[in-house]
Amino acid sequence: MAQKVHANVVHNRQVKLMGVRFELAAIAEDSLKAKQAVDAAISEITRIEKLISSWDPHSQTSAINQMAGIQPVKVSDELFALIRRSLKISRLTQGAFDISFASLDKVWRFDGSMTTLPSPEEVAASVAKVGYENIMLNEEDTSVFLKLQGMKIGFGAIGKGYAANRAKAVMLNLGIENGLVNAGGDLLCWGKQENGTPWQIGIADPAEKTKIFSWLQVHDMAVVTSGNYEKSVMIDGQHYTHIIDPRTGYPVQGVKSVTIVCPDAELADGLATAVFVLGEQGGLHLINQLKGIECLIVNDNNELIPSENLELNLYRQNN
Repeated sequence: MAQKVHANVVHNRQVKLMGVRFELAAIAEDSLKAKQAVDAAISEITRIEKLISSWDPHSQTSAINQMAGIQPVKVSDELFALIRRSLKISRLTQGAFDISFASLDKVWRFDGSMTTLPSPEEVAASVAKVGYENIMLNEEDTSVFLKLQGMKIGFGAIGKGYAANRAKAVMLNLGIENGLVNAGGDLLCWGKQENGTPWQIGIADPAEKTKIFSWLQVHDMAVVTSGNYEKSVMIDGQHYTHIIDPRTGYPVQGVKSVTIVCPDAELADGLATAVFVLGEQGGLHLINQLKGIECLIVNDNNELIPSENLELNLYRQNN
């Protein structure tokens, strides 16, 4: 008797959540199973957005911000754990990643209206309420307290990665052994593509973001890129980008993009921002000490600087 051959089908969906476009793909032998898994993943991302959104006045995150300098706010175990992990990355990166960055007064404008630099006094004042050390966690009652009035937290630099992790977990739980989540450029893939080949992830050219300049072949990995090509301004012949160092209030210089490769999308999300802020030397030094995590930095001279164990997986595009 001939053996029955099962053909894989892929179900794709695109949806705007958390202010970005999410793309989800589930590969399965049954199209209904794939569709139901993607639907469940989208429901999970929607739930997370309501939990961590600082724009929703009814979210737990907003409640923390509203009570800054006044009193602690009891939150869910899930949000408490996310904040705790965020603080761990802050300590690891010496504040280059900081969820209290949401407290920053925006003295830099990248909409074309800024023609002169803000004064040193303005810059110093802009980061006066930024500082992860002032986020107080109480493990006994899972409460969060921001010590300074006017202080805020936000998950713009880690929330999409967390949502991607949770979307993957939901689909895995429903039996999807091959899939992909693209959370506005934060990519997380597992298993293999529909045709059985490894996932090929393209890295955008910082000079021309619509073009791919290199490829990574990955398996059960997250690939997250942070780039300065979205917004910038030129003043007195100097180029200033929209990525601000939360410790100083000044735009980061010297780096065009950072790509982090590791199994965890949330961690990759946070580290991409941190390595960008730490710069070429500091960023590489950090990543080369972390097991199972690699990075690719493109500096202002368009040089590609990989971490110690990434070079075997890096492919330059030939055309």
